[in-house]
Amino acid sequence: MTHSFYRSLIAVALFLISLQGFTQKEPKDSTKVKLGPLFKKEDMLELNLTTNFSSLMKDRKNAKQPYRWAKLEYNRKKKGEVALNIRVKVRGNFRRSPSNCTFPPLLLNIPSKKDKNTIFERQNLLKLVTHCQNEEYIFQEYLVYKMYNLLTDDSFDARLARVTYKDSAGKRETETRFAFLLEDETFLAKRNKAKNMYRKQIPMYLIDSVSMATVAVFEYMIGNSDWSVPYLHNIKLLDKTTYITAVPYDFDHSGIIEAKYARPPQALDLYSVRQRIYRGITYSTSVYQQVFDNFRRVKPQIYALYENNPQLEKGYIKRTINYLDEFYKTIDNPKSIKEVFTVQNGTKPTIKNGN
Repeated sequence: MTHSFYRSLIAVALFLISLQGFTQKEPKDSTKVKLGPLFKKEDMLELNLTTNFSSLMKDRKNAKQPYRWAKLEYNRKKKGEVALNIRVKVRGNFRRSPSNCTFPPLLLNIPSKKDKNTIFERQNLLKLVTHCQNEEYIFQEYLVYKMYNLLTDDSFDARLARVTYKDSAGKRETETRFAFLLEDETFLAKRNKAKNMYRKQIPMYLIDSVSMATVAVFEYMIGNSDWSVPYLHNIKLLDKTTYITAVPYDFDHSGIIEAKYARPPQALDLYSVRQRIYRGITYSTSVYQQVFDNFRRVKPQIYALYENNPQLEKGYIKRTINYLDEFYKTIDNPKSIKEVFTVQNGTKPTIKNGN
């Protein structure tokens, strides 16, 4: 082996050591971490959220979004109503803007000392993904999270909710809309016995190959090009001591969701978010085989999420099944695998059209 090879190994080792200061402290005994009941069930929650929505909506235009007092209520079977005093603020980037969404995504801050014996026990920060422009987008993005849950535990948990929004100032009409709650990144790390890593500019080749290939192939499957590992854009990293894994989130710009506001990045020269492009790096045949086999293993469960789903429009179901068919046809064809998932000299792989 050459001296340059050994120098490269030393450089990588020093780089990995330097990452230690950019990880979150691990719980004292991660095997005994209790995460609470919220994401242990799949049934839809019925919630009431009361706050000064008149002021909250104006916060979208501020440089910093302040927390505001709020009351979160739900009804426990046989145990009556529960009311929690919490704080809430608007969040997000694209979807926070009034020009993109009529209703912004929210961050719920639940006091841990007051949530005992409730569905929110042991929770603290929870993202509430709201309807933006169209409630159908809620179900469509929620199902993408459920798809990724089938592939790996290194994925965010999500739970559907039907939320009634009440304006404490009495200036906005009460409205009830579908939404879903998204697991906090701290709990994601605890559940996977890992630490959160926040350092940017980490190249994909330093991420566990099966984990990173799974992310890249999944993003290709759903037609999502709105992500980046080096910039931690819609990607979280987990440090598992001996290796790093990647976790994707925020899928509203993916082709499988068909959001009217979604546009592909201009630099990629795509005509539509439905047009697929592989944005990962090239992996060995054995890694791809392992990853593709995993996708094949959960294929019936992925299709079952959509088939005869009463919450989805029939035309959307048909288009989505066809879209998934294209993906599985690609990974079952050796020639297509080589064309799509091989990146040479920094050039883009073959781009597949979406229907």
